[in-house]
Amino acid sequence: MPKMEASSSTSHDPALFHAPLLHHPRRRSSRPLKGFAVIIGSVVFLLSLVILIVNQSPEPLASNPSSVTEAGSYSMAAQPRGIAEGVSAKSNPSLFDKVGFNWTNAMFYWQRTAYHFQPQKNWMNDPDGPLYHKGWYHLFYQYNPDSAIWGNITWGHAVSKDLIHWFYLPLAMVPDQWYDINGCWTGSATLLPDGRIVMLYTGSTNDSVQVQNLAYPANLSDPLLLQWLKYPGNPVVVPPTGIEDEEFRDPTTAWLGPDGSWRIAVGTRFNTTIGTALVFQTTNFSDYELLDGVLHAVPGTGMWECVDFYPVAINGSVGLDTTALGPGIKHVLKASLDDTKVDHYAIGTYDMITDKWTPDNPEEDVGIGLKVDYGRYYASKTFFDQSKQRRILYGWVNETDSEADDLEKGWASIQTIPRSVLYDNKTGTHLLQWPVEEVESLRLNATVFKDVVVEAGSVVPLDIGTATQLDILAEFEIETLVLNSTEDEVSDCGDGAVDRSTYGPFGVLVIADDSLSELTPIYFRPLNTSDGSLETYFCADETRFALFYICI
Repeated sequence: MPKMEASSSTSHDPALFHAPLLHHPRRRSSRPLKGFAVIIGSVVFLLSLVILIVNQSPEPLASNPSSVTEAGSYSMAAQPRGIAEGVSAKSNPSLFDKVGFNWTNAMFYWQRTAYHFQPQKNWMNDPDGPLYHKGWYHLFYQYNPDSAIWGNITWGHAVSKDLIHWFYLPLAMVPDQWYDINGCWTGSATLLPDGRIVMLYTGSTNDSVQVQNLAYPANLSDPLLLQWLKYPGNPVVVPPTGIEDEEFRDPTTAWLGPDGSWRIAVGTRFNTTIGTALVFQTTNFSDYELLDGVLHAVPGTGMWECVDFYPVAINGSVGLDTTALGPGIKHVLKASLDDTKVDHYAIGTYDMITDKWTPDNPEEDVGIGLKVDYGRYYASKTFFDQSKQRRILYGWVNETDSEADDLEKGWASIQTIPRSVLYDNKTGTHLLQWPVEEVESLRLNATVFKDVVVEAGSVVPLDIGTATQLDILAEFEIETLVLNSTEDEVSDCGDGAVDRSTYGPFGVLVIADDSLSELTPIYFRPLNTSDGSLETYFCADETRFALFYICI
């Protein structure tokens, strides 16, 4: 019988705070066991509340009169978009034959998020090269300036003072050279000790070979970094012998080795099934040497995309620069698995002499153990925020809409709310993620509920009044907990909120109508394991919702 304490805060509508910049249009914007009880919580949910919309206009907000006809031609595609071009799937094949929803203006308005980042229109996917420079947070992102489907990938660019309110800037890079003519794909930024900024990114050449390219700001004194130059000698790294031309991409932020040279990692695969991160060494970012061996490889995980590699302090409350080495430091290796479209990570030890990384627990290695997020989440990337000494994590959320609906809407995809990342020194095995503190600035007032008893199988309504945006902080305590060695049959999130385990699930129902015929459960699912310990999963059940989604 879980007991719940919760508070809900009504938030500002961030659209009120957005302003045009450079004459661009404005966007509309586990806690541990304690005795025989376990307190699971203090989890922030950033969600949109469904409001009954009356007198909806039948006219769509559609961007293009030909979009319906155009979308029809895509519905018969033999495989997801992006596969033939050598990247992960960028569409939802399971929905290709689904009849598009009868969208209205009101529905479009309520489906767009309020304070997750998304472009004003068109397609977006991976976050690229986030950084902090002269008082501004910069976010670059994979963007199609011409359509709401994947293709013609350029680098979009936006800046913010607080990671919440964003201003759109001109495109940072476009595919206009032979080495990136088929797309300026994912990349990472490195801030050098002398203040220079280097950006490494993957280009798809005129022959669809994936190569790594160098770019840098034209004017470092410009806080907005409006102009970017491509290195005349690009590409700086090409696929090594034995590596497939279309399976070599997404360079990491560089880190400085003890020998004074820089290293980067690039994702690839061997023999189609062995996910791998290669390490290259450089002193000037224009000439690279492939080091012997690999940073790490895991059989059976397939192609590794968007590799991320960074240090965490095992007894600290602040983030670390990517170059940090020494005692008291572990290293996180994360890979986005092309085969499963899931982000996995593991914590381990980096040998700075051999340039090899070893997981602390081989049974939970990259791709076979922990996930960065258990929802729709991919291509995540971190950066070190030197202004507040923290590491910040972004991730791409690909919605479940069909291409036809995306074309009708005129936009697709969002970025998650930025999260701070720390090492969990209580478990010694996990990362702690939390929405950045700036989110709290949006709160206006709060409603608090205490000692709410939730019986098994019951639904307890909570009256929070009228609001368009809520920030929910909930803490649950299981009053009776008897640990045993019986292992629950289904791990992870099970088959949704109706799939009961020994102690759950329990949580909150959001985006619900009065009859509860449509709702989205956000819930905890504690599970007994074979060794008698307890594992808890944080889940969302999308099987009974229609238009809306939740993410953090």
